[in-house]
Amino acid sequence: MVRINDLGLTPREKLSYKLHTIYMVLEGVILGILVLNEFVFIKGLLGSNYQMSFLFIFSMAVYIFLILINEFLKRVKNRKQLLRITGIITRGVLLLLFFFPDNTQELIDAGYYHYIFLAIFFVYYFGNTIINPSINYILKKNYKHENFGKLYSYSTSLNKIVMLVSTFIYGILLDIDPFVFRHVFPIAAVLGIVSLFTLTAIPYKEKFEIVKPQPVLQSIRNSIKDMSNIITKNHTYRHFQIGFMLYGFAFMISYTVITIFFYKELNLNYSSVAFYRNAYNVLAIVILPFFGKLLGDIDPRRFAIYTYASIALYILMLAITKYVPYSFDVLGVTIYYTLILYILAHGVFAATMVLLWNIGSAYFCKPEEAGSYQSVHLVLTGMRSLVSPLLGVVFYEAFGFTVTFFIAIASLIIGMIIMKWSYTKYPTVEIQA
Repeated sequence: MVRINDLGLTPREKLSYKLHTIYMVLEGVILGILVLNEFVFIKGLLGSNYQMSFLFIFSMAVYIFLILINEFLKRVKNRKQLLRITGIITRGVLLLLFFFPDNTQELIDAGYYHYIFLAIFFVYYFGNTIINPSINYILKKNYKHENFGKLYSYSTSLNKIVMLVSTFIYGILLDIDPFVFRHVFPIAAVLGIVSLFTLTAIPYKEKFEIVKPQPVLQSIRNSIKDMSNIITKNHTYRHFQIGFMLYGFAFMISYTVITIFFYKELNLNYSSVAFYRNAYNVLAIVILPFFGKLLGDIDPRRFAIYTYASIALYILMLAITKYVPYSFDVLGVTIYYTLILYILAHGVFAATMVLLWNIGSAYFCKPEEAGSYQSVHLVLTGMRSLVSPLLGVVFYEAFGFTVTFFIAIASLIIGMIIMKWSYTKYPTVEIQA
């Protein structure tokens, strides 16, 4: 394993790292499949632009439920059992895709499979509301502060290697049979359950609040109060999240439109989309360890500027491609010259955002608060996802690709300015190990 022996890890850290890495490898297979989900929906299942945007909305909007779930997670006595049940239900639901029709005509005649597809993935993504805060909670209790970013980046590098291979294989299979997802997703269901059982093997001491059960509305009020306290009292974290709101708006309005751009403007096949959706991970894999160390050494707000700049650059290259549409073909993959820089910029974005989004919040709090801080981050993610993907489609249909992409770039520039102002005026982030 990459330089692990040079970090002076405790036996507990080594075991946690090993189990977390196995979890990340298994999740890499699933994430590699999900990378093409929107394109499969719009091209293979003939879903509409707005229906496709809901597929992306569900992946983020479910985090709003953390307003209630976060209060529950503080009190749960057996988080391991909860994660296992969550895996069985929310990953097992993918087995239902096996019963989808294997031809376009039957799909069109029935008329309801689009909605079943969306419902299945709503359940799948809902599981992340319990899983993602728990990962931060578990790892923060097992990794020393100085090793947190490094170890997470190493596991994520392996995750991206597997994700890269998974996406390319899946793209090739889809070009052979557009309905191969009927067989692929049941395999993903089994892997998802196994991955969560592996995650729960990581040792940690359960800690929960012993309180009397409260009515649902009171629990929601308590959860909102706790989250509000975090945002209002920790001003550097508040600035960090304001920047994330601007980034998230840009990312979400562009994400759905990029899928439409690949389909309608560039007329790409599945293999080509698999290439653009994942080739950047080659660079991300190489530079992830560097950025993992960097995140442990510099202010997370300063780190965010690099992330926002990289996504602004790759969106810019997409916009330019519309006007400079020169390309060449390699093994059935259409490669645009302008999108080579898109891939490079996207690689930097992938390497930095995976760290910033997943563990950035943990640098603003005590270890035992990591789950709550990540819940605040995820709830805000869910809130912006309610409208941003739909606005992306609205902007595209009203103004076209170019204007939509430049709205996203402008939002990112504002986010970078706020991050620069924040760490200049408030240079100290209170990080407690």
